[in-house]
Amino acid sequence: MLQKIVVLNPKGGSGKTTIATNLAAYFAMRGLKPALLDMDAQGSSSRWLSKRPKQLASVHGIAGYERNLRVTRTFAMRVPTECERLVVDTSAAIPSQDLPDITRGAEAIIVPVMPSDIDIHAATKCIADLLLVAKVKREQRRLAVVANRVKQHTIMYRSLMRFLESLDIPVVTTLRDSQNYVRASESGTGLFEMKPRLVREDTDQWQPLVGWIAQRPALAMESPLAAPCPNGAVVATQELIGARPLATGVPAQMAM
Repeated sequence: MLQKIVVLNPKGGSGKTTIATNLAAYFAMRGLKPALLDMDAQGSSSRWLSKRPKQLASVHGIAGYERNLRVTRTFAMRVPTECERLVVDTSAAIPSQDLPDITRGAEAIIVPVMPSDIDIHAATKCIADLLLVAKVKREQRRLAVVANRVKQHTIMYRSLMRFLESLDIPVVTTLRDSQNYVRASESGTGLFEMKPRLVREDTDQWQPLVGWIAQRPALAMESPLAAPCPNGAVVATQELIGARPLATGVPAQMAM
């Protein structure tokens, strides 16, 4: 079954693409055949995918921000039938009325929050909109927060954690501010595909997040974003809409 994971925060620069691409790379390394849906007009996830080494496990890319009148939107957004994970990298400044469509069928909704007053304010509105507009219910346990690019033992860190604790939404992990994310972004790789001795501290911080996602049940989805289609149809669609080529290659062992 296909599991849909949405990384969402209308505030730009919160770390959505960093989390989405690293999740996609992690799923690929685990042999789960992920699709990465890039809905941001900047195309950051697509750019990361274009740099991905061909010897690494493949990630199917969908340039959701592109438009072409020659194909229907539903057809262009379809996911190959063999994909088991769909990671959605959303855009900044999403209108609240669009949240129900974006989150529909998502087993996991991840909201990254940076340690600043502006980001805390934006996260407050984002989570309120998810609860009230998108009708994401707390008891469904499919909504979680990630504290991103955190420097511990700072005043801002303590303020962020107090705010997150007040939300009654699980904070699944805290990710430090690390240059390893910059290296992964520049090379089209994920943390779990880099040399373990160089990224151990960072991958340890990811374990609670991937563990939380694994506990979310993969259910059948009605969203057209998850409608399966033959591989040939997807490739033809990408050719029509001018999307970036799929990352190819056979599953590889973790880089040593």
